[in-house]
Amino acid sequence: MTHTDYSRTGPPPSPWVGMVLLAGVTLLLTGGFEVIEGVVMLVRDDLAQATADALAIPVNFTFWGWVQLIFGTVSVLAGVGVLYGKFWARIIAIVIGMFSAFSNMVMLPAYPFWCAIIIALNVLCIYAVAAHGREIRA
Repeated sequence: MTHTDYSRTGPPPSPWVGMVLLAGVTLLLTGGFEVIEGVVMLVRDDLAQATADALAIPVNFTFWGWVQLIFGTVSVLAGVGVLYGKFWARIIAIVIGMFSAFSNMVMLPAYPFWCAIIIALNVLCIYAVAAHGREIRA
């Protein structure tokens, strides 16, 4: 008796599917990091390595805390959508990745190491989702 696999109807997915999965998971991680960063800014703004005046856009840490909290939450939701192969999630992931990278560039003087890591992860997510996001459905 032979077993036939009917679950695949098309060609096998490319290796880039792993990169898109990594992007979805990375969105979850960076979103979680941004939520943590936002909460820290809201609760303990004295932990920053610079004052609000030293930032590229001199706005108080409460404002940036809320920005990070919102971006982080939307990033987590987009990450879940990317893992399910949703087109809307890919668009949101690219937009949120761009805004998140920009907001972390602004915060770079206050949290240099942390922000540099998040910017690098955002660039990776943008590339993977834009170039190979549709392959996740396969």
